[in-house]
Amino acid sequence: MSGIVRHRASPGARAWRVWRGWRRSRPFWGGLFVLLGGVEILLTVWAPLGVVLHVGMQNFIGYLVPYVIILLGLLLWFNPAQRIFYSLIAMLCALGSWLTSNMGGFVFGLLLTLVGAALAFAWAPVADAPGGDLAPQEPPPEAPPSE
Repeated sequence: MSGIVRHRASPGARAWRVWRGWRRSRPFWGGLFVLLGGVEILLTVWAPLGVVLHVGMQNFIGYLVPYVIILLGLLLWFNPAQRIFYSLIAMLCALGSWLTSNMGGFVFGLLLTLVGAALAFAWAPVADAPGGDLAPQEPPPEAPPSE
């Protein structure tokens, strides 16, 4: 025995590390809340007629708005560079669902979507390494005056 012990992480630990890195590199919680809000609004549109308050605008928009919100939640996860645009559109769709989809999924889906869109709007990427892209850069040293 050489006395050197090499420790290899288990596959589960490596998978967790990769998942955590992926989750931190995008507005994960904002996208999740937007996605859950869209699903909740969609489920209230599919509710039985006794529960439905109103379907709204020829029934088509009532189904279209939740699908767009679900799509925006997925886009927040898989294209975080455009998070500001997607979160603003998600906010507008959530407010529009008040009129088109049973008062925004009985208010609960509307609030979930608005909170998720606000989280995604406020999210900013953070550099992991001290010398990363987003770390404050020091100005280059001044050159000595030439004589």
